[in-house]
This record gives sequence, structure tokens and C-alpha cells, in this order.
Amino acid sequence: MKIVRCEAWKLKLDLEEPFSIAYSTVDHTYNWFLRVETDSGLSGFGCSAYDEEVTGENEITIGSALNDLVIPLLQGSNLDFAGRIFEDLHRELSVQPTAAASADMALMDILARQAGMPLYRMLGAYRDSIPTSVTIGIQNIDDTIRKARQWYQKGFRILKIKGGHNLEEDIEKVRKLRERFGAEIELRFDANQGYSVADTLEFIETTTDAGIEFIEQPTSKDDHGAFLAVRAGRTAPTPVMADEAVLGPEDVLALACGEAPDLYNIKLSKTGGIRRAMQFDAVAAAAGAGTMVGCMDEAGLGIAAGLHFALSSANVRYADLDGHLEFLNDPSFEAVNISDGVLFPLDEPGIGFTI
Repeated sequence: MKIVRCEAWKLKLDLEEPFSIAYSTVDHTYNWFLRVETDSGLSGFGCSAYDEEVTGENEITIGSALNDLVIPLLQGSNLDFAGRIFEDLHRELSVQPTAAASADMALMDILARQAGMPLYRMLGAYRDSIPTSVTIGIQNIDDTIRKARQWYQKGFRILKIKGGHNLEEDIEKVRKLRERFGAEIELRFDANQGYSVADTLEFIETTTDAGIEFIEQPTSKDDHGAFLAVRAGRTAPTPVMADEAVLGPEDVLALACGEAPDLYNIKLSKTGGIRRAMQFDAVAAAAGAGTMVGCMDEAGLGIAAGLHFALSSANVRYADLDGHLEFLNDPSFEAVNISDGVLFPLDEPGIGFTI
């Protein structure tokens, strides 16, 4: 089965309201979509959703990578040797994992369609659904509670709160949310590199009673020693998750050797796609650390690919696959099904969605 045609296009996706984290505020983003067609009549689809702070990519570099590197590499390739194509993609785009991820998704989509089964089953199904957190960006306390109430009314029971700008306010938000919702919700917190080690320890110690599931990437992505310092200094059991500090399996191995993070966040767009995510997850599992499948600000197609991967691994403990929920004009919003905060894949071969 040979690839005979590829097409990439960019789409501006608008948010219902601005979304802020410790290092940025956005009211729109761009996703690149990729269609790969074969001589058998099967087509696959991928999606590139970037975060320039994490991988250094943006809508311009991704477009260039797709049109100048990915499409020429894929055109005419024989999918009977898909493993070779995946390795070629990683070699050619080792510093452009977001662009590589969309090609990986499209190829995985084709292979699962050829097999006649949903992608998560082809990967080795472990479950058929998973609850997701829904993320609340940095806002004042009243607006945070208002937003939390809106998501609660829509059936979501896992809230991830963004912070990192103001330690005292972050602590108060967490406490207020626990007071307001009690045991009816799970709470997670993401400082997006906004804290020092001292800030992180203070947050952990003063929010113990609020029952935070974990704190995500509290310190600078470049300060790997901070994970060990937090681990050594904490007296409360709150786990610490690495995100921006780990792109691929090599980064997990480097950190795991120091017995540092408790958990790791896998995002297909920073890791380079599903094949690399499987390697990332395997290294984390070997180190005794669980993983979460997260996302960028990405369309439903990218969320669906992350979901299929999450459903295939026993080591994936959490999902944070909500990047598409507040887009106003996502053509692939229905690539996943959501019921009361639980994600379900489409019951179709491949990723299951056609653009």
C-alpha cells in the first residue's frame, strides 16, 4: 500500500473566551491538518497543535515542515514498511515533534483503517473510555468558581486549575473550590513553570487538606534538579508531574535515573506522535511512574488521537484531553464522544473521523 497524495492546510481556531496560563494568554490558535491518501483508497488524517514555549514550533515552522519535509518524505512511501517511515519522520523532524505528530497520526489512522478496527484496539485496548479533566485558566477567584460551576453543570468532575502567577491566590483558589464542591470533584493543579522550589513546597504543604491529585510542572523546565529538591523537601504526599521538561522518552530516562518526578505528562504534539508516545510511556512504566495523556490547544482530531493512545495503555492513569472544548469553529469537534466528562472513541476503524 503506497501513499499517493498528501495535503496540509492551516485553520485558525477561535476560543469562546481568552485562556491564560503562567507564560501566555491566547484567544485563538492555529492547527495544521494533514490528509494522507493511499493507492488502496484509504486515507488518514492528522493534526498539528503547537505550543512554542514547549517545542519552539509555531504555525509558520509547522507549515514549512509539513510542506517541505513531511509531504516529500511520505509521497510514494510504502506503508508495508511503516516502521521505517516512522523512524524517518523522527530522524528528519527530531526538533519538530509537533509537525511529526500529525504525520504519525495520519499513518496510524490508515493502518487501523486497513486492519478494520478502531485505533485503540489495534494498539492493544486496555479500556474503552476514560474520564478527562477540564482546565480552568488563570482568573480571579470569583471567575474561577463561576467557571468551575459551569463545567460541573455540564457533568465534568475533574478540574485542573492553572496558576503560577500568585502563590497566595493559587492556594486560596484551591481551598475555595474544595469548600464549594467538597468531595464531588477531583482537583489537579498546574503551575506551568511559574514557581520556585520554595513556592512549590509551600503550595504542597498548605493545600494538603484540599486533596490535590498532583501538581504539574511547578518549576522551570530547564531546572531538572528542582524535581528532586521538591521530592526531598516535601512532607505531604502530593505527587509532582513533569510536563514541559519532558518531550520524548530520552528526557524521561534522564529524569527517571534521578528518581525525580512521580508522574509524566505525554502530549502527542510535543512527543512526536503515537509511536514515540508508546516509547515515552514504556520508559516511565519501567521507572515505576504513571503517565497522563494531555494536549495542547488542539482540535478534536488531535484529541481523538490522544484518546486512542490513552485507551491502549495500562500505565496511563489520567487524561487531560479537553483542548477542543471551547473552540467556536472546530470542524473535527465530533471526533470524540463526551458524556458527563468521560471520553469515548468513535466506533469506527482508525481514529474514526474523516475531514
